[in-house]
Amino acid sequence: MKKDKDTADKLDTFVWTGLSVRGKKLEGEMTGTSIALVKAQLRKQGITPSKVKRKPKPIFGIGAGGQKITAKDIAIFTRQIATMLTAGVPLIQSLEMISSGAKNKSLSKLIGSIADEVKAGQPLAKSLRAYPRYFDELYCDLIHSGEQSGALDKIFDRVAVYKEKAEALKSKIKKAMFYPIAVVVVALIVTSILLIFVVPQFQDIFSSFGAELPAFTLFVIGISEFMQDAWWVFLLVIGVSIYSYKEALIRSSAVRHFNDRLVLQLPVVGMILHKAAVARYARTLSTTFAAGVPLVDALDSAAGASGNVIYKNAITEIKAEVSSGNQMNWAMRNSKLFPDMVVQMVSIGEESGSLDGMLEKVANIYEQEVDDAVDGLSSLLEPLIMSVLAVLVGGLIIAMYLPIFQLGSVV
Repeated sequence: MKKDKDTADKLDTFVWTGLSVRGKKLEGEMTGTSIALVKAQLRKQGITPSKVKRKPKPIFGIGAGGQKITAKDIAIFTRQIATMLTAGVPLIQSLEMISSGAKNKSLSKLIGSIADEVKAGQPLAKSLRAYPRYFDELYCDLIHSGEQSGALDKIFDRVAVYKEKAEALKSKIKKAMFYPIAVVVVALIVTSILLIFVVPQFQDIFSSFGAELPAFTLFVIGISEFMQDAWWVFLLVIGVSIYSYKEALIRSSAVRHFNDRLVLQLPVVGMILHKAAVARYARTLSTTFAAGVPLVDALDSAAGASGNVIYKNAITEIKAEVSSGNQMNWAMRNSKLFPDMVVQMVSIGEESGSLDGMLEKVANIYEQEVDDAVDGLSSLLEPLIMSVLAVLVGGLIIAMYLPIFQLGSVV
């Protein structure tokens, strides 16, 4: 399999122009491992190549159609091909039908290229490996397993379920993270507007009083003056901080480890992320193990799909324990990350020989718990957003009217 992966990684798309046997000018695209091989293939088709060059790779997943191919698009494609194969439609015909019916032009072109490679006699898994941006190693390994076992329709159905569940879970986590971020963003915008545009109006009125202003009012006026004179510094600090944080996450494993451990300890949100990681772990293991992938290799895939460095490291340790002959449930208990119920269900699955089915039940339970927790978080944060905004706006109003109240009491 490794040899197939290495070869597939070298596949590229080439743009060519040439002349037919009758001297007619032709042009098109072809996949291959080198310009020389593409020219040889064109000559076999009776075309004399005049120019062959590598096609520039798309930026940010955007192809010639100008539309980005998302993970959701791949999930939909997987479900479509699973349905067609189950209905008895041949693989090549299924790919061509999906390609012609895709509204996303970039996706249509991608599937069309895969169909051309399969028509040329290349295995589907090998064709998919040429596009690692859209089909990760787990996806390709499962399809390879389906081709080898002759059960490609069943494997595609499992992969479709896996992708759909993964996308649903990702959507729920984004929804959970959206509200805390929304609170901060809305609070910053409202406060900035008040400090830059509203407070200066009161400041002009206070200057005519000729009296000493309260400390709280002076503090707010000081912030307002800073925002008016150096608002760009504030934006620059935020921008540099976000950029530095992202770069640190990419470049430093210690920062990633600290960040992922920190988010797991956050109130409410941390609990949701814990449940989501367990759901990913169980869903990935269930899908890969049921597809005939050895447990040790399945644990490798589960570690990569965990979405959190803390869980990834723990699953890697579980893999090492399983490789040395220990039961998976024992290794999971030692990691101290998995709830007792999950460990017990895995233990029952190992004893009864139905580990994939038990893991699927665990995934279903925890995906539902994530869904319920996100709904609960939404209900909790709605009044919290109102409270935060009320405190900020109310505090600024009190700061501005406090001198007027004091002036009234003196008079």
